[in-house]
Amino acid sequence: QVQLVESGGGLVQAGDSLKLSCVASGRTFNNYEMGWYRQTPGEEREFVAAIMSSGGSLYYSDSVKGRFTISRDSAKNTMYLQMNSLKPEDTAKYYCNFWSSSYPELTYWGQGTQVTVSS
Repeated sequence: QVQLVESGGGLVQAGDSLKLSCVASGRTFNNYEMGWYRQTPGEEREFVAAIMSSGGSLYYSDSVKGRFTISRDSAKNTMYLQMNSLKPEDTAKYYCNFWSSSYPELTYWGQGTQVTVSS
């Protein structure tokens, strides 16, 4: 059974840093794309960052570009999100998502980890 588990969230002050992790189990994800999304109550889930399996291309939303860094360790089936210079508007539940470009039906989500940034 495939499972993605996020960790690293918490309550921090504006300007602080956090590093989120997403550990996958149940299969290997070397050929999967990986990404982070976030969601606040009453809002749609929004894209934050992604890292591709081939070539490691990186993509960021404009709101986090220059502050967040996504990375992956395929040997550990793990993805990270280093978040620096956090702002109150970064407050959200953060979800990891692994998906296959070749087989779109193969997509997996974690349960999320809460990040709260106080002003």
